[in-house]
Amino acid sequence: MNIGIVCYPTFGGSGVVATELGKSLAAKGHKIHFITYQQPVRLDLFSENIFYHEVKVSDYPLFDYQPYELVLTSKLVDVVKFEKLDILHVHYAIPHASAAYMAQRILQSEGINIPFITTLHGTDITLVGKDSSFAPVITFAINKSNAVTAVSESLKQSTLEHFDVKREIEVIPNFICLEHYNLNGSIDKLKQSFAPNNERILVHVSNFRKVKRTKDVIRIFDIVRKKVPAKLLMVGDGPERHHLEELCRDLETCHLVKFVGKVKDTERILAASDVFILPSESESFGLAALEAMAAKTPVISTNTGGIPEVNKHGVSGFLSNVGDVEDMANNTLKILESEDSLAKFKAGAYEQAKKFDIHTVLPQYEKLYKSLIN
Repeated sequence: MNIGIVCYPTFGGSGVVATELGKSLAAKGHKIHFITYQQPVRLDLFSENIFYHEVKVSDYPLFDYQPYELVLTSKLVDVVKFEKLDILHVHYAIPHASAAYMAQRILQSEGINIPFITTLHGTDITLVGKDSSFAPVITFAINKSNAVTAVSESLKQSTLEHFDVKREIEVIPNFICLEHYNLNGSIDKLKQSFAPNNERILVHVSNFRKVKRTKDVIRIFDIVRKKVPAKLLMVGDGPERHHLEELCRDLETCHLVKFVGKVKDTERILAASDVFILPSESESFGLAALEAMAAKTPVISTNTGGIPEVNKHGVSGFLSNVGDVEDMANNTLKILESEDSLAKFKAGAYEQAKKFDIHTVLPQYEKLYKSLIN
């Protein structure tokens, strides 16, 4: 198949999933065309069957805000026509679904019929989508999509609750490529550099927005480190970083907390860690938690959104109510209470991650593509 993929090319979960999906499809012989405003961070253009088409927004003095949706629409029309695409798969509703619909209508006027799939990832529905100014367009674009998927049952229900959706939404979960996490003990040196005295390593990965409740990560760590020698790795960056650094100073934990910054490949850091902390207020799926589990790192998380569909309480980690820092800290200590306990949870995390391997999820997308093309 000749497939066009539209996504945001940044470190966010939707872009990562879209990129990994395209790479895996390309490895199976499909031709994959990424259409976005810059090369996705995880995309290697030297891979066979992968092509990149830049959406270039010109800087016209007439516009205070450049009309990206219109430029994307024109680019979709161009790529579909000249690359002879079979289908478009757009990730994240805003503005990709509406742009795909406009492109589809333009192409139909020229006798070209191309279906498009919209995959909903989370904040396009649960945060941005709740803005009433977007609601009519999002509702229309979802209803006009030839197929719609959501990355969790929780996100599907949120979409049906907040929008007047008249069509079926199929749940196809996020996934990981398990082979990327087969590091064969190559993380010992990294682990030693973070924890030279064999301290336990706690880790958090996010974009440091308020919804991630990153201050709770620092507070959880502060409780844990008073009972067990530990270090904390904060991977990522974002608007909350300054407040996190201030909190570390107030708690006198700066010497135990390392801000790693944005990391393209987090596999080695996750594998070098003992426990992953995800205290989010809202998560449509919890891809970062799944990535940690694939690295055999158990997860301490909240029980909100789609996280319980990923993190199995008492097996791959523990679930707590949002904001319950004490419970999350106590659960972390349960995992770390002995080598046997840690080994049990590491094994449980990996077994749970196997359910979301790309080789299990990829055929679901291929089946959907073929049904629409045929």
